[in-house]
Amino acid sequence: MFTGIIEEIGEITAIAPAGDGWRLTVRAPRAVSDAVHGESIAVSGVCLTVVDSTADTFDADVMKQTLDVAALGGATVGTRVNIEKAMPVGARLGGHIVQGHVDGVGSVLEVRPGEQWSVLRISLPDDLAPLVVDKGSISVDGTSLTVSAVSPVDVDVHWFEISLIPETLAATTLGSRAVGDRVNLETDILARHVERLLAFRAAPEGLSLIHI
Repeated sequence: MFTGIIEEIGEITAIAPAGDGWRLTVRAPRAVSDAVHGESIAVSGVCLTVVDSTADTFDADVMKQTLDVAALGGATVGTRVNIEKAMPVGARLGGHIVQGHVDGVGSVLEVRPGEQWSVLRISLPDDLAPLVVDKGSISVDGTSLTVSAVSPVDVDVHWFEISLIPETLAATTLGSRAVGDRVNLETDILARHVERLLAFRAAPEGLSLIHI
């Protein structure tokens, strides 16, 4: 489990085919300073397992399924990525519960810079739109953020907005995002559980597995 508090900005230094997926090499000196084989590290919101490491890089395998659903599939050598190590037991939850399981990809629709902050408007896949609420939590490229606005229900393209403070702009890759960039989205796990529960309750009698 992660918290969405980014520890450093890493860089992809190599991409090698591995079956129908990839083996990534990521430069992230702070994360690998005490990393061990088998440890989980979130790379722009995608939970990956360390399979090898050096003094300042780590290798991780990425399945085809992940490449198909995540913006990571469009990465190239030199792509900058947000890095977070798994939260240790007993640590303070600084952001919100982030699993590192990408739900979908959004595109940056608008960037509105301010004197001390920036507002990003990001598209939402239709199936994720009901799970994102104003003032709720969302992970964008692995960063825990508060939703500052959402689109009306009856629009052709659903969207949400996030307001980024100077610290977030400097400490994550979101500060360099431009219109058209694709980003990984992970919705709140609590919202997903509620959606699943309601789906079972709405199922025809005899198909529901929940009896309350």
